[in-house]
Amino acid sequence: MSQIVEAMSDADLLGIMVGSKAAARMLQDAGGSLSTLLNESIPSYDLQPKVRTKLQVAKELVRRSLLETMRHRDVLSSPASVRDYLRMTLTGRDYEVFVVLFLDAQNRVIESEEMFRGTLTQTSVYPREVVKRSLFNNAAAVIFAHNHPSGVAEPSHADELLTQSLKQALALVDVKVLDHFVIAGAGLMSFAERGLL
Repeated sequence: MSQIVEAMSDADLLGIMVGSKAAARMLQDAGGSLSTLLNESIPSYDLQPKVRTKLQVAKELVRRSLLETMRHRDVLSSPASVRDYLRMTLTGRDYEVFVVLFLDAQNRVIESEEMFRGTLTQTSVYPREVVKRSLFNNAAAVIFAHNHPSGVAEPSHADELLTQSLKQALALVDVKVLDHFVIAGAGLMSFAERGLL
């Protein structure tokens, strides 16, 4: 059975859940990309509530699977998993959310926590609270992420100042900041890759 399912096309698999016509329309609107479909808010379409729930459940199962993988593997060895997890966690929200991945000394995820929630354009982040949670989780390192509901994955000056402030506060308790991601729709920007850490 597993081989049969693996051999099915994306449209066929999605069709099992939502019907073939709806699946074709959804994939077309997502540019043929399952990643885009799962990382965006599930479109309204004319889906029955039961079908919408199935799609949301499938998305949550994928998100949890990615988190489970990161709990058992060095996140630096699988950066795609981190990016996919953060996209699935943060994309499609109409307000800003600040998430922290707390990592152990082998860079495995101890906990993923939504620490702060804001408005459409900003959220207040308190370094003291991030330090407290890092110590509580006995973290050796952290990865930050927040979304931009505006759809622009560019960090603001305030984002850069916040990251430096968090990095300095956490350095006092020997917790490394490995990265800070800004997620906007399908776009994702890494502070580490940009040399902003």
